[in-house]
Amino acid sequence: MPKIHFIDVTNRDGVQTARISLAKLQKSLVNLYLAEMGVYQSEFGFPFLKHEYNYMRANLELAALGAMGSMKLGGWCRAITRDVEAALPLGVKHLNLSISTSDQMITHKFQGKLDRSRVVQEMIEAVACAREGGIETIGVNAEDASRTDMGYLIEFAQAARTAGAHRIRYCDTVGGDTPMTAYSRVKTLAQGVKLPVELHCHGDLGMAVANSVVGALGALDAGVDAYINTTVNGIGERAGQADLLSCILAIKFGAGMESYPIGDPINLKTAAKLARYVSSAFGIPIPINQAGVGANAFAHESGIHADGALKDRRNYELYDYQLLGIAEEEITDTGRVITTGEYGGMAGLKYVYSRLGMTFSNDETAQDILELVQYANAHTQLPLTDDELRFIARYPEQVRKILTITP
Repeated sequence: MPKIHFIDVTNRDGVQTARISLAKLQKSLVNLYLAEMGVYQSEFGFPFLKHEYNYMRANLELAALGAMGSMKLGGWCRAITRDVEAALPLGVKHLNLSISTSDQMITHKFQGKLDRSRVVQEMIEAVACAREGGIETIGVNAEDASRTDMGYLIEFAQAARTAGAHRIRYCDTVGGDTPMTAYSRVKTLAQGVKLPVELHCHGDLGMAVANSVVGALGALDAGVDAYINTTVNGIGERAGQADLLSCILAIKFGAGMESYPIGDPINLKTAAKLARYVSSAFGIPIPINQAGVGANAFAHESGIHADGALKDRRNYELYDYQLLGIAEEEITDTGRVITTGEYGGMAGLKYVYSRLGMTFSNDETAQDILELVQYANAHTQLPLTDDELRFIARYPEQVRKILTITP
């Protein structure tokens, strides 16, 4: 039976958003949280960019050590051979290769450098390079697929399949689809090509989640798996992308969704922790009305609503807040608080780690961790979270790589 999977692109597409960024340590924590949540794959960066090398190598090492569970780490490249050739030495085994397919972009972006046939040929050559380089799963991205002539889109996808691609990514690049067009176009594409389809939807009309979910149904109804591209909290270029949690909740609790199974071992208990971490790391507050994790998601003031919720939460709540890892009362430390970071010392470090249930075998090890903690705080310029501190102590060699960017 076809199923729905999730490929989160926070660490690739989300970080491209204007005016915001994530430090490499923060990107690594996002990967760990996504793995804990049971997401199928994290598109974790650009393997052809030199400043990503150490971060990506370290995260691949973490995956080899079992820190990422069953989650795959995938890279993104342009569908050109030189990007793929630059990516191969890193050891990444999963790649998505992207090229524009709409006449709008072929004419006004490539401006005569490529035509329809050359777009297909560039993609075929990039896929061949990836296959020869030992890439295990290849996704081919049709950028601006929602504005691409359907006959040509099917031709492009069929060529990708023949070349050895495992999935085709349907990109609603400018967010112009509606649920009706997303469903019909994805279903037609899937029926014509018989490849699993990825949904990559933007929120320029506020419909990224709806288009992603309904487009996935079109793929499943055509008999193939669907892979929804998401970002945490819907962070993304311009008006954002499909929010990971909103998509999961829509499939789990939406009316009429019972026959559309999720194929990933989703653990929603991680949802609130992940959303809050990304909010803090990006410096973007979670909207008060954000599905599941907004401050008002389970708040009731109207007399009728409060009375009904107190009698039975199901009167006015579709799902339990505990399901998302939200505590009824959350405690903030007051009084004396000891922290550690960029200017911390040994006594403070040992005290903070003792409260996390961690000790050091000797002072030399503690000194090594202290230096990494200092550099990590300088790296993020935010107070280190408990999970960041745990990560540093458990994987010091990988953290050292992550904190190193060599020009």
